[in-house]
Amino acid sequence: MTAPPVLCYHRIGGPLELGVTRVGRSVFVRQMTALARAGWRALTLSEFAANAPHAARRTFLLTFDDGYASLADNAFPILADLGFTATTFLITDYVGKTNEWDVRYTWNRLPHLSWQEIERWYARGFSFGSHGATHRRLTWLPDSTVATELTRSRATLATRLGPDAARAIAYPFGAVDDRVIALTRSAGYELGFGGVKGNGERLHRSRVPVYFWDVGDVPFGLREDNLGRLGKSVAHVANRCAVGTSAMQRLTQKTSPPPESAVGA
Repeated sequence: MTAPPVLCYHRIGGPLELGVTRVGRSVFVRQMTALARAGWRALTLSEFAANAPHAARRTFLLTFDDGYASLADNAFPILADLGFTATTFLITDYVGKTNEWDVRYTWNRLPHLSWQEIERWYARGFSFGSHGATHRRLTWLPDSTVATELTRSRATLATRLGPDAARAIAYPFGAVDDRVIALTRSAGYELGFGGVKGNGERLHRSRVPVYFWDVGDVPFGLREDNLGRLGKSVAHVANRCAVGTSAMQRLTQKTSPPPESAVGA
């Protein structure tokens, strides 16, 4: 059976940015409402991982990357009201902090969800996973650094939320190769999500990003017509071109926050 499609949002609402990942709150509300009315159902991460028999037509996995605090106001309550759930991939060293890891695409730095908010929504059936410890492009790092990024993030999630939250990772920037997959497997992850061109293996599942131009009632990632195929191709190109943050991190030799702040934040 073909795996259900996976959508990837980042920021919903909040201040405008110079980048492409912000989706307006009204657009998000319209899309989710339209999907619910059309009979779509959002899977839990466990259902997706188990390849549940009912996870076929009109089911999808809804994901968010980065874990911005605005999700608690602009996304999660909307989804709960519609009977949807979602999986959010957290940059674990930055939980409860601002996005110092990123290029400043907005005037002010943006806050991330706190552990208290994460735990509250986890208790309501929302899932969480890893987006790395510091959102570094894993394919550009030596083995030892990749292993540290993977294991520290996974340990933090297991400590704060339990083993179910430590099973899946969304690779930062969708950047993954055979070496990273091998290290991810060694770190204990069961599921890994890359970009649009995932190969279907459990540690290299595909996701389609939803960018600001994807404003239809049905996002490109859930469409099988020519427009959907075109939209996926454009999203793939945009994702591959997203190297600004990685380049900034490399040029400034940016270091991660102290590991002791990861669990107790």
